Amino acid sequence: MKKYRLIVCLIFIVASSSFSKIDAQTGGDNTYEFLNLTNSARIASIGDKYLVAKDHDITLTLNNPSLITREMNNFLSLSFVDYFSDINYGFAMYSRSFNKVGSFVGAIQFIDYGTFTYADATGQTAGTFGASEYAFNLGWGRSLDSAFSIGATLKGIYSSLETYNSFGIAVDVAGTYAPPGRNFVVSLIFRNIGTQVQSYYSGHPEPLPFEINVGMSKRLKHLPFRYFINYNHIEKWDLTYLDPNDPGIIDPLTGEVKDQKGIADFADKLIRHIVVGGEIMPAKFLSLRLGYNYQRRQELKVYEKPATVGISWGIGLKISNFEFSYARSAYHLTGSPNFFTLTTNLSGFHKNNK
Repeated sequence: MKKYRLIVCLIFIVASSSFSKIDAQTGGDNTYEFLNLTNSARIASIGDKYLVAKDHDITLTLNNPSLITREMNNFLSLSFVDYFSDINYGFAMYSRSFNKVGSFVGAIQFIDYGTFTYADATGQTAGTFGASEYAFNLGWGRSLDSAFSIGATLKGIYSSLETYNSFGIAVDVAGTYAPPGRNFVVSLIFRNIGTQVQSYYSGHPEPLPFEINVGMSKRLKHLPFRYFINYNHIEKWDLTYLDPNDPGIIDPLTGEVKDQKGIADFADKLIRHIVVGGEIMPAKFLSLRLGYNYQRRQELKVYEKPATVGISWGIGLKISNFEFSYARSAYHLTGSPNFFTLTTNLSGFHKNNK
């Protein structure tokens, strides 16, 4: 047990040292933002980039390696996202367990931004160019006892934007508490601790999108229902972006932006960190999912017609040795991405052949 305590201490020392260097920016000042893209339809249906649940779903381990278990051995998962415009991205994940060492999940993720046209200041064109980014991940997880588990993911990152290239390295570390028989899980996650090894411009390194998250889930005892609560960006309290075009925050007399104060300001800042969702399992082969992301709604809604921005939904189907998940997440009136995930246990095919 002393060995495990040492491992936990080392993980959080590394995470804390990285945290002390962060300037608390959450967007616009970081590189490799594609690392925050949602990697499975199940996660997208709850409205966030990670979920916490101990049900041996390999797709949950990319951003939370402490959920890696031996029961995932020989699982394969493929995800594809029809994103905005001509942008597409996807993931491939595979898990393998080894005695005395632990369990591992290898993952490859990519994003293809499509084809662009070269043009100068006068509008003269000269061919086309592309842009894409990749991450190669190796996650490790191990149970300390019946309730606690830890994990870490090492990421090698490559970005190619026209003639500009960059390499980076990062690590995620996480710990999970899941007491037996309680149907309750909580995780603390430190994500994207790392640096650019080679920047786009020599001598101008950019920070990675570091963040600290905590998430939990609870499956009800007498109902086939599980709810999720995620709290994002522990490292920064104020996530507010005040849009001067928002008619709700403009003083009609002075034309100046009105600052929220008191309990309303506190509540708005608090809820921006929180994403909630749930899934109901009316049958063993079927899951229905729904989520709500307040921060996404506040940042991306059109004021005259907010519609369903911030709301996501999805469905999961288990057929034989396969599990198929689909989700649709409302980002903006201009479109909602479609998420597709297919997962299978390759060991199941060997059993069926016997």
